[in-house]
Amino acid sequence: MKGPSKLQIILLHVGLTVMCFATLYPVLWVVKMALSPSQTLSLTISPIPEAVTLDHFREVLASFDAQGRWLFGRQLLSSLVVSGATTLVGLALAVTAAYALSRFRFPGKQMGMQALLVTQMFPATLMLVPLYSLLQTLHLLDSLTGLVLVYATSSLPFCVWMLKGYFDTLPKELEEAAIMDGASPFQVFWKVVLPLARPALAVTALFSFMTAWNEFILAATLLNDASLFTLPVALQRYVGEYKVEWGHFAAGALVVSAPVMALFFALQKHLVGGLTAGGVKG
Repeated sequence: MKGPSKLQIILLHVGLTVMCFATLYPVLWVVKMALSPSQTLSLTISPIPEAVTLDHFREVLASFDAQGRWLFGRQLLSSLVVSGATTLVGLALAVTAAYALSRFRFPGKQMGMQALLVTQMFPATLMLVPLYSLLQTLHLLDSLTGLVLVYATSSLPFCVWMLKGYFDTLPKELEEAAIMDGASPFQVFWKVVLPLARPALAVTALFSFMTAWNEFILAATLLNDASLFTLPVALQRYVGEYKVEWGHFAAGALVVSAPVMALFFALQKHLVGGLTAGGVKG
């Protein structure tokens, strides 16, 4: 079979280069605003800044509150605590529920799975009023604990479906062999199933962490103390009613996105492998 000609290869690479530049152009614009000394929005087409400065990054990273506390550091810690706790709580609840839905038969199983799927059809903003009321009743407003509970329960349906699809691909013969060797149901789950499900656990944990790290609307509504703000909410303070500090906003956006980008690229192989393994049964 004849391979592609040199002209086809050149056209293919030119097309891919154009598509790549079109995709990266908005990102280059954000980098340009972060490195430009001005706080105004540049209207030039070129994504290359006319002058380069790191003042915006220094001012964002060295922000302090009225009490002299390092505000950015506290907000970074809030984001790490909320995202990490959301991942641990959501994963701990989802892995047991997904295993039960995959292996056991009980009344209401199909209806429960469909109910979990239906919950994903409603946006988070639709649940703001009842969630606010519940947290107010539990005295968890303006606290990281309440935000973790909201994030963990919101991501739980997706995590359950994700892990159930992977558990369905694991052969039951391995569990039956462990039972024949005298293992208890908990030992089968802990020592046989979970080690085999590490790719799916990594993917689910990554999605849970990214969702909690990037979420803005719920955090902005449920938190009022600036020292407890997560980083996406902290970016909002650069958008005023009459003025937008574009330089600070762009610098903060790059700082906020850097950890997630690094984590995504570090776990990229696990992400692709886990998704493909859980997508086909058999």
